[in-house]
Order: sequence, then C-alpha cells, then structure tokens
Amino acid sequence: MKEGLDVKHINPFLQSSLNIFESMVQVKLSVGKPGIANLAFSDTTFILQVGVTGEMKGQVLMVMSVEHAKDIASKMMFGMDVPELDEMSRSALGELSNMIMGNTATLFSTQNIMIDITPPLSLLGDKLMLQADVQALRVPLMYEGKEYISLFICVVKN
Repeated sequence: MKEGLDVKHINPFLQSSLNIFESMVQVKLSVGKPGIANLAFSDTTFILQVGVTGEMKGQVLMVMSVEHAKDIASKMMFGMDVPELDEMSRSALGELSNMIMGNTATLFSTQNIMIDITPPLSLLGDKLMLQADVQALRVPLMYEGKEYISLFICVVKN
C-alpha cells in the first residue's frame, strides 16, 4: 500500500471543506485529530466518493451518518424537510462534494499542482467495506464538539 500525502498537501482539502461547509450549509466546522484509518464502516453510513487525477491520484471520501446527511441536505435545500436520502437530497450532497473538491483543485493550482476531479459517487449501506491502494488519512470534521463528518483522503502525489 502506498503512503498518503505529505501534511502540506492536506491543508487544501481541509480548507475547502471548512469554507464550503460554512458558506453552503451554514455550519462552522473545526478539524479534529487526524489519523491513519481503514475503510470499514460498521454502522449505516452515507459516503460521497470523488476521484482525484492529474498530478495527484486517488480518492477522497466524505463519510457521515444518515442523520447528518439528511441534516446537511436539508440545510442546502433551505430547510426543506428531508425524511430520507432520496434522489434529490443525494444530488444536493453530491453537488456539495463537487464544490469542495473543485475548490480544492483551485487551491492546489495556486501551488502549481494541477489536479482534476471525477464526478461524485454516493454509497449508502450497512457494514460497508472499501479498499484503496493508498493509505487512508481520516480527518474528523467537528461541529459543536462532536464529529459531524469524516474526510478520508486516499491520495498520493505523482
């Protein structure tokens, strides 16, 4: 398994996530303690996966509980009730991941690192187990002192 990114390349992912969440979801997140992680999820989990290509390669996963996913979708849709993760709410969440990763690509371009992103893929299920050939760095993003979403960065620089 390949080792992940140097810490200086992690900040654009975090900065984009915090900024886009605050502007699009009106939730001010903070960064929890990062660590190496596996990609096994025992509870019912909603995952947004976006591929990274170009001068970096890999996947970024935004992992959250179903309740948090519904809450985020509701906030993005101006408070509309989201009783389930239907096609419209999943589309809104996919667009959030596009905005975060698009902004990340822009931040990397200011460092002369050119990346592109793939369209998001959403997964919803129990006992999901994913595998990547790049070591996953898990960064919890906190809201009011509790983990709200986790960012899994499985990316290497070429």
